[in-house]
Amino acid sequence: MKSSSKYIVWALAACLAAASFSSCQALKKFFNTDLEDEDYIVGQLYADEYVKEELSHRPNDDAKPQSHGRAGSRCGMELNDKDNPKLYEAIDSWYGTPYLYGGCTTDGVDCSCFVGHVYKAVYGVALHRTASDIQKDMYKDVKRDNLREGDVVFFLNSKGNVGHVGIYLRDDLFVHSSTSNGVIISSLENSYWKKHFYKGGRHKSVTTKYK
Repeated sequence: MKSSSKYIVWALAACLAAASFSSCQALKKFFNTDLEDEDYIVGQLYADEYVKEELSHRPNDDAKPQSHGRAGSRCGMELNDKDNPKLYEAIDSWYGTPYLYGGCTTDGVDCSCFVGHVYKAVYGVALHRTASDIQKDMYKDVKRDNLREGDVVFFLNSKGNVGHVGIYLRDDLFVHSSTSNGVIISSLENSYWKKHFYKGGRHKSVTTKYK
């Protein structure tokens, strides 16, 4: 039998050891969670840190599809003829969804599930469920300078493990489900993401007009 006191002690020790619990908000969220939920506790130890950042693009609720191969983007991206309209349609359907560890719906979604949903909808590809395992689906690693639309971007957490993923767009921008802001578009030039960027990954089924 698992005792609640056992998990309280375990949780306190884990909290003190984990740099991801550096913010008061993260601590409050942690201790307000049912301490019998072991999956949540373990997941938080390996989640991306609570990153404060300005939104790179504001939602555009008035965006509508346009002619001559372009599409409006609700996430605030101004698309050109090289951008994949289907990719941005998928992003728009999730944009603003709050982050939820283990979540896999538009009520709440974590980073790996978001990437998996977009890949399935846009490229017809089924990915592994966790951020770390998604690496197995990639046929080649990609350096930051060689990233192109559709590549998966991987980030290391404070433990040195792959704890976060997103999808690269262009111009140093990537879309992901952030613990602080939910599904948003962020810049790799953000100090946190720049520091924790690990690598890009390319799937053999993903095609793009970008070279």
